[in-house]
Amino acid sequence: MLFDERPKKTRDELFDREKEIEEIKNNINRPLLAISGIRRIGKTSTLLVALNELKTDYVLIDCRRLKENYGRQDLYSIFSASFSSIIDKVRDILSGVRGVSIVGNSIEFKWKGRQSLSLADLFDHLNKKRLIIAIDEAQKLRGPLSTEIKDAIAHAYDYDENLTFIFTGSEIGLLYDFLGVEDKNSPLYGRYYYSVTLERFSREMSKEFLTKGFQEVGLRANNSVVDKLVDLFDGIPGWLTFGANRFLEGGKIDDIMEIAISVALDELEKLIDTKRRVSEISARRYKYALKCLGSGMNTWSKLLDCIQRSEGTTISSSVLDNILLSLEKTSIIKDYEFLDPIYREASKRMRV
Repeated sequence: MLFDERPKKTRDELFDREKEIEEIKNNINRPLLAISGIRRIGKTSTLLVALNELKTDYVLIDCRRLKENYGRQDLYSIFSASFSSIIDKVRDILSGVRGVSIVGNSIEFKWKGRQSLSLADLFDHLNKKRLIIAIDEAQKLRGPLSTEIKDAIAHAYDYDENLTFIFTGSEIGLLYDFLGVEDKNSPLYGRYYYSVTLERFSREMSKEFLTKGFQEVGLRANNSVVDKLVDLFDGIPGWLTFGANRFLEGGKIDDIMEIAISVALDELEKLIDTKRRVSEISARRYKYALKCLGSGMNTWSKLLDCIQRSEGTTISSSVLDNILLSLEKTSIIKDYEFLDPIYREASKRMRV
């Protein structure tokens, strides 16, 4: 069903993305692939459809649950859960490996002590078979263990030819910062990766998506409703699906918009919380920046003036540069414009 809000797994569940699916499939024998695109654009669905069509064993590691300053226990817990989901595919090659415990349908990787398992050793053992290791929202791996993780991936790149790593990321700048293929200090420096970028639907494609989705549930699409949803969500598949489902539940367009803004506002507040760990001043400045950008301050000088007037203090140009760089790397804005119209509306409502 097109309006199923869970990640799609087959092509008949997914609208469009034929080009991107074929790109992934045609380049799957490369050691590294990166799939990028803004939030709710359909990266995970596109990846899963491609992987299921390839008929090659794969493991999907979802990094969204990792906290900002995660530890080794957090990391190994996610790896253990992910590999437990494909235990029948890897039981034979991981049984008896030091640092690996298999009990029933559960795999546990030991992360501490003399019998612990390094990621490089894990990848070497997995290399005994053809396996795709897909890491969703890989930018979450940034942090104190990122070098260790990249060391292991670089080792696998050089020596484990049966493994392919696929990284997805909605915070595009941070994803490429994590990979660091252009950073001389990164273990992955100079390694080639194939990049697939997912773009939003055009207006006509958005209308076709909604029309087909409504037809699937036996509803003839009202052109006015379709146009309003397209205007509101600007070609972002996840939001279009969200809006269509709220409409099918009886929601009016204005109410749907308010619910979407509430969801986006919560997500922005979580982003601000990461800045609050630095200082309350930092968090407040990000809020002022978002509110000013949302109100149309779309040049460096206008934005600086707006933040200074809002805060009642003078801030340095380097502070503003850092704020803009951070917002761009997290794929909130580009060239002073919001990449997601719902985030723009949510930013206007942030309380400082």
